[in-house]
Amino acid sequence: MDLFSSERIINILPFDGVTNYHGIILSKAQTSFYYQQLLNNILWKNDEAIIFGKKIITKRKVAWYGESEFSYTYSKVTKTATIFTKELLELKEIVEKESGETYNSCLLNLYHSGAEGMAYHSDGEKMLKKDGAIASLSLGATRKFSFKHKENNQRIDVVLENGSLLVMKKGTQTNWLHRLPPTKKVNSPRINLTFRSIMIND
Repeated sequence: MDLFSSERIINILPFDGVTNYHGIILSKAQTSFYYQQLLNNILWKNDEAIIFGKKIITKRKVAWYGESEFSYTYSKVTKTATIFTKELLELKEIVEKESGETYNSCLLNLYHSGAEGMAYHSDGEKMLKKDGAIASLSLGATRKFSFKHKENNQRIDVVLENGSLLVMKKGTQTNWLHRLPPTKKVNSPRINLTFRSIMIND
């Protein structure tokens, strides 16, 4: 299989958005190396959110990294970025080359097992570049990822493999919700890196 053939890149959404699944873009050696580096060296913290006025702390862990120490607010909680590590910069360069986009930050998620997931949502924070690309790189356990159209509830599922890249852009956040459904079939961790562009001067 040619990991870098453009023929494997497909838009998985039938309308109202572009989400390109690039398939596996990293070798087995790369996925193993970066998975261990990120698992052991990233400053992981349990995620926090304000839901219906109550502070919720998730089992899932997150980390927020960027080119500078700018702040980012989602779920009514503000995070300040830690400067990119060497490994994150290397992965950012690989993802930028593959996607043809540029990014200045990365929100990382650590799911310890299939019991941990993410509810339906869209990434529509004001600080995000309007219709900008969000590149989702998966390391570790294979998980199903779901999209649901905001108006007609049509659902699209994609299986995200170890070392694979999914790039959401052009109307995806406006018209579609996405989630990581929990599953009892997965007992190992998954690290998800979401490279994105923050509008620092807005």
